[in-house]
Amino acid sequence: MEQPWYKQFWPWFLIAVPVITMVMGGVLLKLAISTQDSLVVDDYYKEGKAINASLAREHEAKRRNITADVSITEGSVVLEFHSGIPQDGNAVRLSFYHTTQQTKDFSILLSRDAKGLYRGYSEAMVPGKWRMTLEPVDESWKIQQQIWLPAEKTISLKP
Repeated sequence: MEQPWYKQFWPWFLIAVPVITMVMGGVLLKLAISTQDSLVVDDYYKEGKAINASLAREHEAKRRNITADVSITEGSVVLEFHSGIPQDGNAVRLSFYHTTQQTKDFSILLSRDAKGLYRGYSEAMVPGKWRMTLEPVDESWKIQQQIWLPAEKTISLKP
């Protein structure tokens, strides 16, 4: 006597493959709908214009021949200009952009002390690869560089 179909392996195997596929498809669809990809930009034209403006600011830093050294120790940041020192003495912004996780980005406002050094502090320093950007508050120029934190030695910034 032969077994009924529901007691055999192959019918259940053939039923399980499409059922598992549908369940996984539903899970992936829910993830695609409920999460936002921060690396994709909706307005490419606007972003392209912003990139061109950013390049103009980098060229301005090169024209002014701005060079500086940044020392980072235990959250304390010291910036020393060698050339192209801002004459007005206004604060400068040092921004750290994580390469893959936008939620980890942070900025430090560095103010000038009596010795001409720019100092600031942040507890948000997380080890890893970062894109560091130095710019004045009026955003007239910009210097960018890839760095790794923690930095064991002084970081030289050149346009």
